[in-house]
Amino acid sequence: MNFGTDVADDTRQRRQADALTGPDQRTWIAALEAANQLCRVTAPVDWDEEIGAITRANLSLGGPALLFENIIGHENTWCTKLLTSAIGNRDQVRLLLGLGEGTDDSGIVRHLRETFKKPMPPRIVDTGPVKENVVEGADIDLFQFPAPKWHAVDGGRYIDTFCGVVTEDRVTGRDNVGCYRGQIVARDKIAKLLVPSQGWGGHMQEYQPEPMPVAVVYGWHDVLGFCAGSPFPKDICEWDMMGALLGRPVELVACETVPLHVPASAEIVVEGFIDPDPATYVMEGPFGEYPGYLGGAAPAPVLQVTRITHRNDPVLRGTLEGIRPGCLNEDSITNFARSAITWNALEESGIGGITDLWMTEVTNGQTTVVQIHKMYRGHAQQVAAALWGSAGSVWFHKNVVVVEEDVDIHDPAALDWAMSYRVNAGLGDIAFYGPTMGSSLDPSTPPEKNDSTKYGAGEWTRVLVDATRSWEFEPREDWGGRHYPPVDRISPELEARIAARWAEYGIGIAYLDADQRENLTLAELSKRFPGV
Repeated sequence: MNFGTDVADDTRQRRQADALTGPDQRTWIAALEAANQLCRVTAPVDWDEEIGAITRANLSLGGPALLFENIIGHENTWCTKLLTSAIGNRDQVRLLLGLGEGTDDSGIVRHLRETFKKPMPPRIVDTGPVKENVVEGADIDLFQFPAPKWHAVDGGRYIDTFCGVVTEDRVTGRDNVGCYRGQIVARDKIAKLLVPSQGWGGHMQEYQPEPMPVAVVYGWHDVLGFCAGSPFPKDICEWDMMGALLGRPVELVACETVPLHVPASAEIVVEGFIDPDPATYVMEGPFGEYPGYLGGAAPAPVLQVTRITHRNDPVLRGTLEGIRPGCLNEDSITNFARSAITWNALEESGIGGITDLWMTEVTNGQTTVVQIHKMYRGHAQQVAAALWGSAGSVWFHKNVVVVEEDVDIHDPAALDWAMSYRVNAGLGDIAFYGPTMGSSLDPSTPPEKNDSTKYGAGEWTRVLVDATRSWEFEPREDWGGRHYPPVDRISPELEARIAARWAEYGIGIAYLDADQRENLTLAELSKRFPGV
């Protein structure tokens, strides 16, 4: 693994002290509470489905982070608390990134684009709070942690939902921090969903036939989950990106039984090895997966736990999967990071003219909408080809929609308008590509083609919808010399006059005070009265 320059002896003690007080889950909880974005649930709740149901309702309402402090059956276990929903709404994301409450979706993505261009490598310290308790041998017991059975359909208790799964590239030494589901199947075993085409799937290929060392981090600052679930290019280390978001290096300590490093102030770390031999696999699942559908059960590799370290009075971090209309979750919120990473990757591949990009929440990025300043014929097709050739395309970019600058990609009505009046399938505005690799969890693909153990991934036929204006039309004088007719708009002068006289018209602003009326603009009116 590559780290920043090691510290001098005379500053080592100070930096180790920083690790005790720097950003972690506890400082994040304090920040949420100060911002009125935390609810401490002290009523007794059951880990068996009840926590999942409460979380589902809370996320659907855009509610606060939930800290469950009275979990039935875990009154006296090593860990008695569970945190969830801590980056489940936009206010929490803005708080995480230090942005003002007025920052819109595009502003968040643009901030992340710039931040991700300033990697900050981690640094090693000798110890930290995660070493306060070390559990080994027969004392290892994963059931000491209040991992929920999140959904009624789940095959068991899923401890790995919002976590950082740490592995190392055996060739380059670069760490990968991903987020992959895991089900407790014994006191010292976690069955893991491992897709060969993902980052750690490639790492396991390098270790074969030897077992692969793994460390799983539960509970640190939420930049961990924000980055672990994001499709950074393979030459980017997630620790560097977490440091960029925090504005300081991540303090890491060595694990006890595996050659890996983890945050010194993490709440809980589970260490172990995954054997690539299919003879060691056990059944994992079913699980209520990210598309909102049931993910089936299948033989899966097992993390054999060799050591657990944890803080005193640790707090487990977890999240609810499953997205559908009206039911978003923390995974969908990380689309801010995914959108920024994808935009940067397109520009780094040499594609210009991109003015906005959004990987839609309800599809968890399977639909990607790109706004461009169209510079040449085939611009939209070039964007789609680059997305489909990227490393993240195993999970993302199944459907790509490209529009121009006058279409707000965060407005469903604007996208519907562009689809209606700028797309003509007979003129090649809709293109298919595939079959290609794709998400093995997408139920639109027949199950026999979604066998990731056999094929390494699922199967998609991808779609491009080019909703930009066609240059196949000749420019026309009555269109102002353009390839397309002008859009009917109110002139700025008339808009200003209408806004100034709105109070005189007496239309629906009686509740506004004098200052509000004086400063009224037509744009503000349209927010209050859609359709103005």
